[in-house]
Amino acid sequence: MSTRNTRWFSQALLPWYREHGRALPWRGKPDPYRVWLSEVILQQTRVDQGLAYWQRFVDRFPGVQDLAAATEGEVLKLWQGLGYYSRARNLLVAARQVVRDFRGTFPGTHAELITLKGVGDYTASAIASICFGQPDAVVDGNVYRVLARVFGIEIPVDSTEGRKRFKALAQELLDHDHPGDHNQAVMELGATVCTPKNVACLLCPVQGRCIAFASGRIDALPVKKGVAKTRDRYFNYLHIRTSNGLYLRQRTGKDIWQGLWEPPLIESGAPLTAKKLQERLGPGWQVRSRGEEAKHVLSHQVIRAVFWDVTPPKREKLDPGWKAMDAAAVRAVAVPRLIEQWLKRAGI
Repeated sequence: MSTRNTRWFSQALLPWYREHGRALPWRGKPDPYRVWLSEVILQQTRVDQGLAYWQRFVDRFPGVQDLAAATEGEVLKLWQGLGYYSRARNLLVAARQVVRDFRGTFPGTHAELITLKGVGDYTASAIASICFGQPDAVVDGNVYRVLARVFGIEIPVDSTEGRKRFKALAQELLDHDHPGDHNQAVMELGATVCTPKNVACLLCPVQGRCIAFASGRIDALPVKKGVAKTRDRYFNYLHIRTSNGLYLRQRTGKDIWQGLWEPPLIESGAPLTAKKLQERLGPGWQVRSRGEEAKHVLSHQVIRAVFWDVTPPKREKLDPGWKAMDAAAVRAVAVPRLIEQWLKRAGI
């Protein structure tokens, strides 16, 4: 695409953004720490949900040094309910990198920013352009959607060729005098006007040049190769009561919810009957009742959970990783949303 024909895009977009852009607390005079927090929190999270979490983090950890001094448990607890918990763990590691490697000051170049844990091309470009005026174009889901529709691009956005093509186009369109505002304007357009559904084309500042609008292909763009299949997982949680609480264990390894707490778990390849669970537990265990069932949908997994009320043998040595906790201790640790909801319903 020739650069001589691209200035119309930013010339139409920037005035619209300055008049209609949402007043978000990390905008205005951008602070790298606050912008970084917002970008990490808003990955896979809507602004209306993420805003409260962003404020919570800023109140608890006003600067990157404060966050770097936190424990993983504190960060996970503050993050509880947002999902994709690797983001929270990466947040803490990256904060410590900034303190250790950059003397507590966020670096200003894409090359340095991308060395931080959890910071990819998009986040590095966002911080570099918004906070430091670097001419780095961002490409996220909103940008893919806007560019695919406006320029009628039918290359799948999730293909190698597509990623390269869209990044190159975004860079070509970038207003080098106002890179931060330009990037935020494209993302704002995708988030508020050029949305996946219920598109508000009549409010779009570039509607007159939009190929998808002119050809009636709004719903057909952007193109994706295909959605990854989801798999069902069957979680049998053991509700083992104590005199004033219950047993929980902390998830380890590289599976979902790493570092979060949950009741002792038996995962099965299919739903279990009480008899089958009894066989899995062994002699002396009592399966008192099959409790509530819950379904929890993740990006590529569907967790089908059953909470079983069970009693271990009196002299049974339980797994040392299982911790007896009272209600106060349970409330102090980070748990998955699925478990948080169950605990509330159970009155714990």
